[in-house]
Amino acid sequence: MAENIKFEVVTPEKSVVSEEAQIVMAPGSLGEFGVLIGHTPFFTTLKVGIIRYKDIKGEERFVFVNGGFAEALPDRVTVLAESAERRRDIDVERAESALKRAQERLEMAGAREDIDFIRVRTALERAMQRIKLAETRR
Repeated sequence: MAENIKFEVVTPEKSVVSEEAQIVMAPGSLGEFGVLIGHTPFFTTLKVGIIRYKDIKGEERFVFVNGGFAEALPDRVTVLAESAERRRDIDVERAESALKRAQERLEMAGAREDIDFIRVRTALERAMQRIKLAETRR
C-alpha cells in the first residue's frame, strides 16, 4: 500500500482540514499543481479556487480557498489560506447574494470611479467558485 501525505488547510481563524491524503491538487497562481508522497519541496501562492484531494479511502474531497500560500514537502502539504471552507460548509444563499452584489457593482464600474474593479472581480470569482463547489454535491 502506498504511503499518504499529511494535508492541512488553516486560516487565521481555524484549522479547516488536518488529515492524511493520497494526493492533493490545488489552484496555484501559475496553474493547478498536484502533490504525492515524496514530492520535491516548493512554496507557492494560491489563487481563489478549489483544492481537491483524495482521502486515505480514495474518496475525493473538496475545499474552497480564498487565495493564500501552499508549502509542499516530501511528506506533507500545508495551505495557509485567507479563508477556506469545506464543500459541506458553504452557505449557498450567502454565496448567491455575494455573486449578485458583485455583478451589480461590476455593471456600475464603468460609470463610477469610486468602484475598485479588481476588488469587484475578485469578489465575483470567489462567489462563482463557492457556488460551483456547492453545486457539485447535488
